[in-house]
Formats: sequence, structure tokens, C-alpha cells
Amino acid sequence: MLMESNLCTAILDNGFASSLSEYLTFKQEVPFATYTPVEYLVKWATLPWEESEAYQLRRDVFCEEQGIFAEDDRDATDDRAQLIIALACIAGMPDQVVGTVRIHEDAPGLWYGSRLAVHEDFRNQGKLGATLIKLAVTSANAIGCHTFLAHVQSQNVPLFRRLHWSILKEETILGRSHHLMQANLDKYPPCLTPQSGFVIQSKH
Repeated sequence: MLMESNLCTAILDNGFASSLSEYLTFKQEVPFATYTPVEYLVKWATLPWEESEAYQLRRDVFCEEQGIFAEDDRDATDDRAQLIIALACIAGMPDQVVGTVRIHEDAPGLWYGSRLAVHEDFRNQGKLGATLIKLAVTSANAIGCHTFLAHVQSQNVPLFRRLHWSILKEETILGRSHHLMQANLDKYPPCLTPQSGFVIQSKH
């Protein structure tokens, strides 16, 4: 995490520890306060560490938690997809990727969203999934999207319906019940600044 990296650097620079091994000992002996994020930044992933943490979160959710994939959920779509992330921020600084989704153009103007995942410790922050979906559709809408679809796991259908999506058909994918759903683009005005995205406040 960036916050811990910055903390380690500060400790070394200020002479509290002279090496990484001493820092690790220092960390174990000195209790640090536990900080709760006060805001979240939802944006296009633009940095390597953001992409790395997003892929790790997907493995945690789709491989370890749900057991849909054996070891890794990455596929050929990732080579042409845009990752979108939700970042927990502490003291105004991005600290951890806690949510992700990807979007890709399957044909001219036809876009799909997929691999929506939120860290289990942050699912009580009710706006994370909705805001990831919002940026997915609005950013695609800004670059020529005329139809935005997603294969939605059945347990997530109520969320999507509240967010102005309609069901096109029921289907089974990888042994799981899904619904092919379509976003109402009239409810998703184009977002022209997806690299900066949206900021949402923490739910207290």
C-alpha cells in the first residue's frame, strides 16, 4: 500500500530505523493507529500498482471467494480492456484498491462491463459498486458507446435494476446463473475525465 510505503520512508529518513529489517522490527514493537478511509476515488487505472492490486482483488473474489476460476480470472479481454478502480484514500492519499471493474468495446459502439468486484471489507460502503458501474458506463458513453451490456450474476441484478439497467435474457455462464442486462444511457451522461473520476465520501 502507498500509505505504508510512505510511512516506511519517513521512519527511515528520520533516523528511527536504518534498514528495512529494523523498520519491520520497529513496526511490530510500536503500535500505529488504525485509520479508516474518509473518502474513495473511483477512476480509470493509470499506474502499474493500481492495475496489479486490481488483478489481485479479482483473484481474491473470483478465485478464492467464489471459486469460479481455479487460479486466475484474467483472459484475452484484459488485453483490450480498460480497468476501473475504487481507491480507499487516507489523508487525501490513495492507499488501497478496494474495488474494480473493466470495460471493453466488442464492436463499434457496443461496450461491455465485466469483472465487477469489491473487497469484502468494504462492501458496507454501499456506493462503491454503484460508482464503479457509473464510471464504467459514463466513460464509455463519452467515447462513442451506443449500447452498454453486462453479464450480471443473479445476486447483483437488484442493484443493476436500481441503477437503470434492464434485463434482456437469463443465461448460465461458468455454471452460474447470470442475466444479460443493458444500461439506459440516458441516465449516464458522458464523463470526459475518467482519469480523475468521481470522489465519494465514506459511509459512517
